[in-house]
Amino acid sequence: MRKLLTFIAAIVLVACEPKSDEDALTLNSKFDGTWNIHESFERNSDGSIVYHAIPWGGLVGSMSEHNLPVDWSKYESISVEFTEPTTTTTQLKISRNMRVYGKPGITNLTYYFDGQDVSQIDEVILQTADSCDLKVKRIYLTPGTSIWNAIPIWEGNVNFGNFEHHILVDGDQFTQAQTGDQLEFIYENDRSDSSIEYWNIKTIYKDTETALEGNADQLNEWGCASLGASGVFRIRMSANDVKELRKRGLMVVGFHSIVSKINLLKKGAFIPSEGNS
Repeated sequence: MRKLLTFIAAIVLVACEPKSDEDALTLNSKFDGTWNIHESFERNSDGSIVYHAIPWGGLVGSMSEHNLPVDWSKYESISVEFTEPTTTTTQLKISRNMRVYGKPGITNLTYYFDGQDVSQIDEVILQTADSCDLKVKRIYLTPGTSIWNAIPIWEGNVNFGNFEHHILVDGDQFTQAQTGDQLEFIYENDRSDSSIEYWNIKTIYKDTETALEGNADQLNEWGCASLGASGVFRIRMSANDVKELRKRGLMVVGFHSIVSKINLLKKGAFIPSEGNS
């Protein structure tokens, strides 16, 4: 009898142990629906998910608590870790203006909040460009460790058309840039032609055909990144990006997207407020 009681007590202790920090930040269990009746998903015993996707359907995660949006201001990013490399373009969408694309063959997709308003999050959607079985190991949040200060380096109103126009930013605008800083592009889609169904942007070192390295996991075979609905597009710069941009400057072209501002985002110290501690 004593052995039995000891065994039961051990089970109770294990069951009552607090979750680890990693468990607390994992969002897998919140992804429990799809946008379309012609797609489905299944959850494995380890919590991983196999999403049987159709083009631009959606594996939907409801983040609301007590029917109210949640505040993610104390977090730095949301990431998707895949069990196997993806086979098609994959998109992680946090809201209408916050999304990130990943090209085929990636094993991780991250969206950095970096000063954007994430105080009213109610839904996150994972989408693919083609039908596939998307194997999701983990979807998780990363605690915030920094703030971001925006330094304007270009302002205007350039509609790229079909790669007909461009933006040039001189190298001296990058003297303050450091590895891990970001380039932020404020843009909107040109919807004057109803036949246009996609928009993209290409960022290269000036006087070269070489695309920036910082968003290599988003680029197609022509070095272009797809753009979602009008909003914000960001590139986290590599050490080589900083070196080449200081030396050569930046050239930006694209397909039927309109850029009005480019900022250099610099990382600063994170000082939690009472609400974010």
